[in-house]
Formats: sequence, C-alpha cells, structure tokens
Amino acid sequence: MSRNLLQDMVKVKTPQRMPIKERQMETERERIPTKLKQNNKNPNKGSKYRIYFVALISVISLLFALSFLFSGAKVTIVPKVKEIPLNNENLSAAKDSSTPDLPFDLVVISGEENKTIQGGVVKDVAVAATGTILIYNSYNSSPQVLAIDTRLEGSNNKIYKTSKKITVPGMTKDGKPGSIEVGIYAAGAGEEYNSGPLDFKILGFQGTPKYSKFYGRSKGDITGGFKGKSSIVSALDKTTAVSELKATLETKLLNKATGQIPSGFILFKDAIFLSIDDQNVSFTPDKDNTTLVNIKGTLYGFLFDEKKLTTKIAQDIIDNYDGSEIYIPNIRDLAFTLAEKENISFADVKSINFSLSGTPRIIWKIDEAKFTADLLNKKKSDFNQILSQYPNIDTAVLVIRPFWKTSFPDKSKNIQIIVNYPK
Repeated sequence: MSRNLLQDMVKVKTPQRMPIKERQMETERERIPTKLKQNNKNPNKGSKYRIYFVALISVISLLFALSFLFSGAKVTIVPKVKEIPLNNENLSAAKDSSTPDLPFDLVVISGEENKTIQGGVVKDVAVAATGTILIYNSYNSSPQVLAIDTRLEGSNNKIYKTSKKITVPGMTKDGKPGSIEVGIYAAGAGEEYNSGPLDFKILGFQGTPKYSKFYGRSKGDITGGFKGKSSIVSALDKTTAVSELKATLETKLLNKATGQIPSGFILFKDAIFLSIDDQNVSFTPDKDNTTLVNIKGTLYGFLFDEKKLTTKIAQDIIDNYDGSEIYIPNIRDLAFTLAEKENISFADVKSINFSLSGTPRIIWKIDEAKFTADLLNKKKSDFNQILSQYPNIDTAVLVIRPFWKTSFPDKSKNIQIIVNYPK
C-alpha cells in the first residue's frame, strides 16, 4: 500500500535567531561564572600580601625603637704622652710632711749577720766585747755633747766606753727624752764583759744633777769579749768575711724594707744606704781554731710620696706646666744620687739634696667625669671644639648610635669614655 509521502515527512521547526543584544547578555552571563572561578583559584593571596606588608612595617618599627633603646655615644681617647730626659736634675727634700718643699720619710731597719771562719796561727788573744746602746737625755731641752770614749758604768758593774763623739738631743716640748744610738766597747778584754741587755750611767756626771737624768740602755746583747789562746785570722780572710756578710745583710734588710713600703711611695734602689761602723764588726776567737765573725748594721732608705715627687718633676721640667694631673709609669727606673752622703748622719738627717737622671715618660690623666659632663646634649658638630679645651688629649675617636643622630645623649650613663693609657 503506498504511503503518503507527505504523511511520513516530519515538519522540522526552524529555530528562531535571538536578537544580537540578547545574545551578548547571554554571553556575559556565561562568562561571569568563569571569571569567578578564575578569581577563586587563590582567595587568600591578597590577604597574604597585606600580612607581609604589616610584618615588614612592624620589623622596621621594632628596629627603629631598638635603635633608640641602645642609643649612645662612645669616645675612645689616647692621652698626651711626653718623654723628657733628665740629666742630674737637682732636687731637695725635707723630713717634714708639712713642708711646702718635697717631703721624705726615713726607713730605718737594723740587723746582724755572722759566720764562722777557720783560724790560722794560735796566739794569745785579748778582745774587748762590743755592743750598741741608746743614750737618753731627760735633763732639759738643750743638747748634750759626749766625747769619744765617754765612760759608762753598766748595771753589771763593768765599765764600757763610747766608740765615737755624739750629741744627745734635748727633751721635746711634750717632755719626751731625747735619744741617740752609739756603739760601745768594754774597757777591758775578756768574756766577763759579755752580757745580755744592760742599763748604763755616765760616770762623768756622777755627783751632779745630770747623773740621774742621763742614762743608757743597750740594744741587744754585748758580745765578742775573749782572752786566751786562739787562732789568728789573716787580714785578707777578715776582709773577705766582712765583705760577704755586708752583702748578705744588705740584701736581707733591703728585702725587709721593700716589704714594708706603703702603697703610693717610692724607695729608689740607689736611695738605700747600709751603715756599719768598725765597732759593729767583731771577731770572736774560739778554742777549736775557728773565729766567729759578726757584723751589725742599720739600713737607711729615703722614701718619697710618688704623687708629690711626680708633681715636683713636672714643675721643674715641663714648660708652662698648668698643674694637670699626670703620672710617670717608669719613675722607679730613674737613677737617684745623694749629694754629700759622706757627711750625712743618717740617724738624725733633716734635709737632703739629691739628683735624678733618666728619661721619665710623662702621661697626662683625663678627667673622665668632667669630659662627659661637657659632652651632654651637645651637637655632634661641637665635638672638635670641646676637644680643643683638653690639651691633655692627643687623639679621640667618636662613635654615636644610631648613626643618624646629630647630638650627644642627655644622660651621662649613655656616654662611654674609654682612655687607652699606655702601659
């Protein structure tokens, strides 16, 4: 059966085309989800940038704050140093701490040494005992002269004599007896004159008011008396033995004196003198063909206040010295020479003349407190002008923190002064 072709055909409806404006709007609507999707790929990216920026600003602010917290100034100073040769610079000093001139103190230390040496030919020997005593004057304020060989009666009823002429000082204003030290020797030879410490009267004053007012007391034992057969020591052996004992005694007393020097004082090695009289050298024969050699001596040393001596040297050798505080680190290396030492009685010396030689290294001290006060709150540009007011400063290096600051701190604790004093 033939079909109706028209019946089998389906009628296709042709789509109608959108207007152009509507198509554009539809396209935009399709794009919007795509853009949102693209933008939503890293939604926190913008926030992270903002956090980084804030963190950077915070760090900068912290550093800025810390720079002020640790702000300050540091000045490193090299003080003025000058070496001026001394060629026998003449000075004088007095034993009086209140003197306007240079004062000195006297170190006095006594001691003794002995040794036994082998004797020689045996002979009859007679030796007088010797010792040292202090003679006192409690009679009046006038000094009393006693001649050499003045006779003294000991409390052992033995007679002794003074070894040299002396002058016994008078009483002081406060009633203290004057006194002087002198060596004595026995009027006769023999061991019976050997004794422990004794009291003495001056026989020449017997029957006068002075007899009870002048008296003596021995310092240590009286020894060396001998009478009998013994070996005779040669003159060379005696000289050698005494020389060795003197060197030993001087070293011993010097070490003792050095240990007693107070801080801030100077005892020049050439300002030390060992006094040993012939009467303080004894040779005591023994019966076993030996001889005991004994020496007694006193070390005298001139002690100076280091600060006062330094000032005196500066006044004498620095042109137009303004009194600035200085110090001389090598002052103890200067050579000391005592004038007319042969004519000085060390026991009662009141003044001395001496000279110093060498090359003292003079270093100016810096008043750090004053320098700091002068810098407070000043402009950095004023530093050189302030520095010019300190002629005792050779060079100075300034560092101010933070570097952009143009003025010094207003508090002294924020200013550090470093002085590089030479060693």
